[in-house]
Amino acid sequence: MHSRIKIDREPLQKALEPFLRGCRTAAERISAVQGALEGESARHWRRELARWTLRVVPVDLLVPEIYRRWRPVVREAMQFVVLRLSAARLAPKIVEQMTLAPDTPPQTRLLRFIAKVPALQKLGQVLARNRNLDPGVRRALTQLENGISDVSSHEIRRLIRREVGPQVAALDVDLDPAILSEASVSAVVRFRWRNPETRRRERGVFKVLKPYVPGCYAEDMRILQQLAAHLARKPSAEGIRMTGVADTLTEIRLLLEHEVDFRREQTTLLKALRLYRSVPGIRVPHVIQLLSTDSITALSDEQGMKVTDAQAYAGRNRRRVAERLAEALVAVPALARDLDAVFHADPHAGNVLFDRRRNELVILDWALTERLNREQRKNVLMLVLMMLLRDSSGMMKAVEKLCAGARDRDGARTRIIRDHVNRCLDRLPLMRLPDPMEAMRLLDGIALEGVRFPAALLVFRKACFTLDGVLEDVAGSSVRLDSVIARYAAAHPVETAATLVSLLTPRNWLSLDWSAATMAARVSARAALRPWSWLPGILPAVPDSDQMRSPVDVSTVTA
Repeated sequence: MHSRIKIDREPLQKALEPFLRGCRTAAERISAVQGALEGESARHWRRELARWTLRVVPVDLLVPEIYRRWRPVVREAMQFVVLRLSAARLAPKIVEQMTLAPDTPPQTRLLRFIAKVPALQKLGQVLARNRNLDPGVRRALTQLENGISDVSSHEIRRLIRREVGPQVAALDVDLDPAILSEASVSAVVRFRWRNPETRRRERGVFKVLKPYVPGCYAEDMRILQQLAAHLARKPSAEGIRMTGVADTLTEIRLLLEHEVDFRREQTTLLKALRLYRSVPGIRVPHVIQLLSTDSITALSDEQGMKVTDAQAYAGRNRRRVAERLAEALVAVPALARDLDAVFHADPHAGNVLFDRRRNELVILDWALTERLNREQRKNVLMLVLMMLLRDSSGMMKAVEKLCAGARDRDGARTRIIRDHVNRCLDRLPLMRLPDPMEAMRLLDGIALEGVRFPAALLVFRKACFTLDGVLEDVAGSSVRLDSVIARYAAAHPVETAATLVSLLTPRNWLSLDWSAATMAARVSARAALRPWSWLPGILPAVPDSDQMRSPVDVSTVTA
């Protein structure tokens, strides 16, 4: 057999046919390709396969026009993954790609390639939230929430019996024969059991870590770490500071590791249960400790329909449901009196159910959560308040305090922040109050220039954008986060006042008082310079970097 290949414009099957001549079964073809990927010509093989991958899954399709200057980075990152993925995992993917028809859509090839690559699956789900993405790619990536099926019920049932075998018998656990659902790292199976406290049979679900995930996930995380180090050694390109991209990738890697830390999720669920116990209309699953382990979380079985499913409402006020969801996932943690506010970092529609019978929202999957400490919450609040007051100086100070990393010695970071703050204020119509999402978009634009923010803030922004998309799907554009937060604060005046007093210092209050006193002068000056801003909509909107979505989305493509 030939030891080297050349893939030009012909289909992959035709290019590899001379090499695989004589291999009759798929197993033989996989073995031959794996041997080549591990042999003397391994680097040549991987370079050719990387070139082919970029041809059949074009970067221009994956990266929206609004992010066009990121395309070279994404192209290099895609090549990097193909060059680094282990031969044992890459070979089956190559053989599978050979079996696909030459006219197979790129998005289908992409989904097949990232199967059993849990880190890329998870990042693909995050990318699917980006409304700027090509519609076909976005639809395909959205299937990752519903279409993953790469483990058998037999494997999952065997894992459950191995992990909690004695308790299965003692608590009379009866497993459902089929898998209820699958995600990138876990599978869910329903069961019935006898609760020793209530002495009644109850329904529950096992969330089980898939057997192949620990090994694959470890390699995925290692590749992300290597990619971050690789990009950090490169100079800036197209105005993008590679060190900032590398730092973001490192933070994403650390956050994704939470996905397989089941004990952490179990602890977080207990905290969430306490946080939302007094919030009407919100429900969080409770952990069944007797049946939970390091790789299995047993939970109460919660009923409901996907929150974006129109059939879930049957005449109910969709706007009220959307407002309640925004209150639960933004207002409650933002105005909590705890030192470190825990918030759900992955509030996509698949993680939120609406129980029509009980008129309650059920918030699922607490694996990906983060905490904003008191200082971060204070500076986010100051940024939003200063934006409401149209105070560019106050906004800049708040953003500077949110930044992470080394001190800005050459003033480059300050210039980036000033430019984005001024463009943000210029874009806001004077006759409309800015939404808190404007503050998130401002931070995103700054982050895309290479300015680094803490991982917790990165995830908080991503969660806000994800939730914003869900709210729009549920109730259109009528629900504004600022109105929801204000309504929640008015309904809980004592708690809100206590939180504000604990967060804001006397200096902060003085700054806000002075800003409010001088607001009229600032607005008048800006109106005199830009009289058209009094009447929003006269001039067509021109997209700029501040309107870009979260840098998590772009980093997702690079991974």
